Amino acid sequence: MKNKFNRLSLAVAIAAAAFASQAHAGGYQINEQSVSGQGYGHAGRSSNVNDASIVFGNPAGMSFLDRAQVTAGGTYLNVNSDIKNVQAQRTLDAGVAQGGAPMGVQVPIGDIPGGNEGDMVPGTLVPFAFYAHPVNERLAFGFGVYAPFGSKTDYESDFQGRYFGDYTEVTVISAQPTVSYRFNEQWAVGAGITYNRVEGELRRQLPTEAGFNAANDVDSRVDGDDDGWGYNIGVIYQPIPETTLGLTYRSKVDYTLTGDFRAYDPAGNVVRADDANLDLSTPETVNFSITQEMTDRLKLMAGASWVRWSRFDQILVTGSQGDTITQEIQDYSNAWAYSLGGEYQLNPQLALRAGITLDFTPTNNDRRSVRIPSDDRRIFSIGAGWSPTDDLTLDFAYSYLTERGTSVSQEREDLLASEATGGVPVGGATYSADYKNEAHGFGAQLTYRF
Repeated sequence: MKNKFNRLSLAVAIAAAAFASQAHAGGYQINEQSVSGQGYGHAGRSSNVNDASIVFGNPAGMSFLDRAQVTAGGTYLNVNSDIKNVQAQRTLDAGVAQGGAPMGVQVPIGDIPGGNEGDMVPGTLVPFAFYAHPVNERLAFGFGVYAPFGSKTDYESDFQGRYFGDYTEVTVISAQPTVSYRFNEQWAVGAGITYNRVEGELRRQLPTEAGFNAANDVDSRVDGDDDGWGYNIGVIYQPIPETTLGLTYRSKVDYTLTGDFRAYDPAGNVVRADDANLDLSTPETVNFSITQEMTDRLKLMAGASWVRWSRFDQILVTGSQGDTITQEIQDYSNAWAYSLGGEYQLNPQLALRAGITLDFTPTNNDRRSVRIPSDDRRIFSIGAGWSPTDDLTLDFAYSYLTERGTSVSQEREDLLASEATGGVPVGGATYSADYKNEAHGFGAQLTYRF
């Protein structure tokens, strides 16, 4: 049964793109903008001033740097997933299954052929670079380039959940000029403008016959890009020299993504092409942290972050003529993350760090997808900073992330639409599985002071 890709098929493919893009920016929000901060679990993100990466953590902190410096590095992420207890079934209209006309009721007709290897997240390097330049004791300027959001999943070609999504790649790159001003010994403020560029590609498969043979699937793809502007502001307060409190606000960023839809048959021919528009917003974030110097060598830090994911309540996709293609409720919740960490200056050249982070997911059990099979996370981190000279510091960190085991359960009844069925979908699919995810992060950065 050859699928001609009616409007419903196009709607579902593009809706999946919107969902995956936004969800990966939330459930997979990237914290890797500082390796020195990674070592203590980013517990002092808004209050602990180590190097030029404070441009991202809290722009007010640049006023506490004693000289110009550049910080650059990256974190390599290695993610592992274990998929168990898989149930994947194909369904067919009862009338069509009996060789007659569609009856409007689908019945199970067998398992979806394929596998569930689980190794679907390639290793990824997340780079960053920052420059901070104190003009005098009060005024400082800075600039940063970093990735605040991003993710990639790439399932095997015969993945049993391929009709719900088998490939996702979303990347957001931000450039941020920043200024800070220190009013006195206690107070400093900072602000930055962010230019943000998003690119994404989403794929899922569509069956062309009732056997759901992967070799005969049609590959449907959505890709697109856009840019948007945002800002961040921060404040630092030192009631006494040993105590530093920091607060940072990062604005939402609005995107109007123009996407291209292409559907390829097994021979590589384009069988359907169209475009669509969708409005997306990455939510605002608030971070608060405190840094307490316990002794001349020991610092302890604690932090909390809040992300306003509740504004992501629906997906609204419009077509090339401005018509509504699909509207779906998502029901995200605001998300919190908490962290504790410490740094011990072993000697003038070497600092040792450790931290723990609890990161709560904005998704829920009813809306969880194979594209984002994630849940609440625990992150354990260690790190070190080595300064062979006063001008140079090398930072290293390792993080282990483990997620709470979670389940995915999805179903659809919008498959196998063709001319023979009058454009009516007569097939469907169900997929359920238990996921257990873990990740390893290896970070390294260099700071040079001028």
